[in-house]
Amino acid sequence: MVTISDIPSIRLHSPQRVKNALANRRPGAIPTDGRKLLIIACDHPARGALGAGEDPSAMANRAELLERCMIALSRPGVNGFLGTADLIEDLTLLGALDNKLVFGSMNRTGLQGSAFEIDDRFGCYTPEAIAAYNLDGGKTLTRICLEDSHTPHTLEATAHAVDQLAKLNKVAMIEPFISTWKNGRIVNDLSADAVIMSIAIASALGSTSAHTWLKLPYTEDMERVLESTTLPSLILGGEVPADPNKALSSWAQAMTYPNVFGLVIGRSLLFPHGGDVQQAVDNAVELL
Repeated sequence: MVTISDIPSIRLHSPQRVKNALANRRPGAIPTDGRKLLIIACDHPARGALGAGEDPSAMANRAELLERCMIALSRPGVNGFLGTADLIEDLTLLGALDNKLVFGSMNRTGLQGSAFEIDDRFGCYTPEAIAAYNLDGGKTLTRICLEDSHTPHTLEATAHAVDQLAKLNKVAMIEPFISTWKNGRIVNDLSADAVIMSIAIASALGSTSAHTWLKLPYTEDMERVLESTTLPSLILGGEVPADPNKALSSWAQAMTYPNVFGLVIGRSLLFPHGGDVQQAVDNAVELL
């Protein structure tokens, strides 16, 4: 049994064990009994976004972060994980991703707070690596800033990823936003009209949408938002909510729409108010 303290030595002396663990990982499956998906997301650190709630460095301690991910992934009703290669490899070595769906985060170069934040090039997983390492799909953050000339590069790269993932029979999970620059920072517009526009743009990327899913924020007038697409949609968690009960109520409402197939939640479950990861995850599972 591998422990967190074993991982540095394994990486130093036996890096082949990482590839072997990925190759031998027992795969997960999409529920066929009508149950919704719950996927734990933890790709924020790769974009320099280490904060959760009021703690700007909540995710800085890697051992603690892995422990929180392992608790979340161990709970009944959790179907999968979304992250970058470093976290996916560590969790695979630890056995935490057996029987789980796993999605690799593909573009994390739009670092939080940087002058080049909207220039979100693909610097993490490639479609070929997602297939080679036995993952189920790739996730792209596709922020569309109409005032920034870097946006077409992200759109083009996303379209290429959609095509390549489709050829490999892998899911392309697109997280689209209409974004703007405000006071030197990128801010996502979460109004219904902006989310609908982002869906329209993202859904058309690539030469096929047969393998495309959407990862969407919960917003006002969600029924109208979801009427804008026939693609399978998952609701994201976003920042740690000030009112956890209100967040649970919003997620529960989202589950009533026919083209919503689950939740993709990170900080809200990994760093909940009160610190009880197990209870926070179990509360989310009850919604499903």
